[in-house]
Amino acid sequence: MTLATDSTNATDALLHRHPANPILASKDWPYRINSVFNAGATLLADGSTLLLCRIEDRRGLSHLCAARSVNGVDGWKIDPTPTLMPNPDEYPEELWGIEDPRITYVPELQQYAVAYTSYSKGGPGVSLALTKDFRSFERYGVIMSPDDKDAALLPYRIGGLWALIHRPMTSLGAHIWISYSPDLSHWGGHRVMMEARKGAWWDANKIGLCSPPIETPRGWLTLYHGVRQTASGSLYRVGLALFDLQKPDVCLLRGDSWIFGAETDYERGGDVHDVVFPCGHTISPDGDTVNIYYGAGDSCIALAQASLRSLLNWLDHKGEPSGLERNC
Repeated sequence: MTLATDSTNATDALLHRHPANPILASKDWPYRINSVFNAGATLLADGSTLLLCRIEDRRGLSHLCAARSVNGVDGWKIDPTPTLMPNPDEYPEELWGIEDPRITYVPELQQYAVAYTSYSKGGPGVSLALTKDFRSFERYGVIMSPDDKDAALLPYRIGGLWALIHRPMTSLGAHIWISYSPDLSHWGGHRVMMEARKGAWWDANKIGLCSPPIETPRGWLTLYHGVRQTASGSLYRVGLALFDLQKPDVCLLRGDSWIFGAETDYERGGDVHDVVFPCGHTISPDGDTVNIYYGAGDSCIALAQASLRSLLNWLDHKGEPSGLERNC
């Protein structure tokens, strides 16, 4: 396999766009919206797929709406009204909307944890809600103050503590961090998981988590996005890394090149050009096929599929352990 910088076909060898793309767009919605994108994803108990979609209304503010499908591709049944609306009266951090959910099923709680971005005058922060049915939600409010986003909860405790991956903007830069909590409300033990590179790299200066990490016997397989600033704007692309299961702040492997970038009309165009932004995935019954749901051009939702074995194999051949310019 050649590097993605050598040929666009290299990305196709790992992630395959579904021929039905885009699978959801504003025209599919039962009420008037501007755009739909950046959806969290999960499999429900009956095997169907639920997407919790970011919906931008015509004011420019976002809320979340659920769409369900038996096969995760088509036949979507969309909630007729918003599933989770901002509630600025009780949660002022949601004044300007709620965005970009990541869903984790937590067996200990027998609930789904939804980490999402709450947006207000102070900037974007991380909020958390629990739900059993995506009908009613128990809000925890903001758990990471601005400027912070791109968050997901790991599905079980690490060393007796809950673990949250997120991306604060600090004086150190826009890196991926992990924090720990005994109760989902109070967080500490903050550590950098992976740094944005410096210089001309595709993931220099600004990175963030894509969908929640995938637990494999070898570690947490993690899709992340890098943002490259160019003369014509920002390019959002997807890379791959692997972290230790019991010490998830320890990066085992990180790919140098991006594995997925905007190529099609629905990715290169839209409200924001040149964006592919996964927030959710599901694993097929074969235990190997991962269905990656991503926002395209901030205007629609698309689906790409990959093999977990192939992703790990790619990291074995194209990834590097931490150290020097290739540090995690």
